[in-house]
Parts: sequence; structure tokens; C-alpha cells
Amino acid sequence: CVLYGRLWLALGDQDLVLSAGDVAEFDTRNPHGVANAGPGGPVEYLIMFGPQGERLRPRTPPAPGPRAR
Repeated sequence: CVLYGRLWLALGDQDLVLSAGDVAEFDTRNPHGVANAGPGGPVEYLIMFGPQGERLRPRTPPAPGPRAR
């Protein structure tokens, strides 16, 4: 998940450029690499994986609803 900037992702024989808000999901057994995608400044990204490679399911709390009176 790209948090800030632009990320270059080499995934097998593909070259991808991801921007802030973009997410890539792939099997980490495939050859891959990441780097800053350009001179526009730094890139910040988050990588998440489980011990057995299972998909993570991030959970966010539900938005608070109106309070009953």
C-alpha cells in the first residue's frame, strides 16, 4: 500500500508504478523488488504479510452512528 509518493514495483517481468492510495497484492514467491519511482521526492509504503503467506484482512471499527436519546 503506497502511503505517499510514487513506488516502482518490479513483479516478475512487469514494471508497475503505483501512486499514493494504490495497493498491490501478489504471491511473494514471485521475483519482485521495489524502489522510489522518480525524482518527485520520497516514497512511503507499507508491506503486510502473514507467516504462511495468507491474505491479511485489515479491520476498521464501524463509524459511530447517531446516539439514541
